[in-house]
Amino acid sequence: MEGKPAPAFRLQDGSGKEYALEDFAGSWLALFFYSKDNTSG
Repeated sequence: MEGKPAPAFRLQDGSGKEYALEDFAGSWLALFFYSKDNTSG
């Protein structure tokens, strides 16, 4: 939802390095969330 804080998460990049939202605390970060592929929305 626009304007709401993003939930805490932990993800891996293509090389297997893991990142968490908290790793970017104090920095600008742009996140883009989209619907599951091949669905309306």
